[in-house]
Amino acid sequence: MAAVIVFPAIDLKEGRCVRLLRGDMAAATVFADDPAAQARRFAEAGARWLHVVDLDGAFAGESRNGAAVAAVLAATSAQVQLGGGIRSREAIAAWLGRGVARVVLGTVALSDPDLVKAACRDFPGRIVLGLDARGGRVAVEGWARTSEIPALELALRFEDAGAAAIVHTDIERDGAMEGANVAASAALARRLRTPVIVSGGVTTLADLEAVKRAQADGVAGAIIGRALYYGRIDLREALALAAAGC
Repeated sequence: MAAVIVFPAIDLKEGRCVRLLRGDMAAATVFADDPAAQARRFAEAGARWLHVVDLDGAFAGESRNGAAVAAVLAATSAQVQLGGGIRSREAIAAWLGRGVARVVLGTVALSDPDLVKAACRDFPGRIVLGLDARGGRVAVEGWARTSEIPALELALRFEDAGAAAIVHTDIERDGAMEGANVAASAALARRLRTPVIVSGGVTTLADLEAVKRAQADGVAGAIIGRALYYGRIDLREALALAAAGC
């Protein structure tokens, strides 16, 4: 069985590395003024992937932290999974061409599903579906609006599209340091063939152990944010746990 992938999170707001509480832009905590330096620290600890989100872009619908993303790409050889405001084929192609390994598409999955399906076809293995859920329903536009579409229903619409993975975020857990809702992600994964990445609330190594147990359900990784910045999880220990027994 392959190792669970640990994705240290770098969320960008006004060029700085921040964490939000349950997606509230007014509740941003700044952890680093230099996202590239933060990326290097994660890579030096052994991270092979980084999950980068342009928070301003998610609200604006287009890139707002392009310089910071470019600096992260230049700072490390770790593979970057990028989301936030990427809503056109041109933007997808541009970021993939600049060295991003995978692009996360969230809002456009609801507003322009044909774009997502075409991107999966045109860029195989490099498109990730972002399913951000509040109360089990998909939230879009930087989580500012919650739709009436259940996360599972939207995921099933793309089951045959060929997405590399699905990032499933429980918004109520995100940044709250209250533990991850691994059970919800595992339940989603059991209904799909597409691998699922747990996001939101990963707070302790016990959460990561739960993610490992859910591999049999189709869970493939976990995104860790605030717990790394607060020192609740040591990245080297998390990476070792993720690889153990594989």
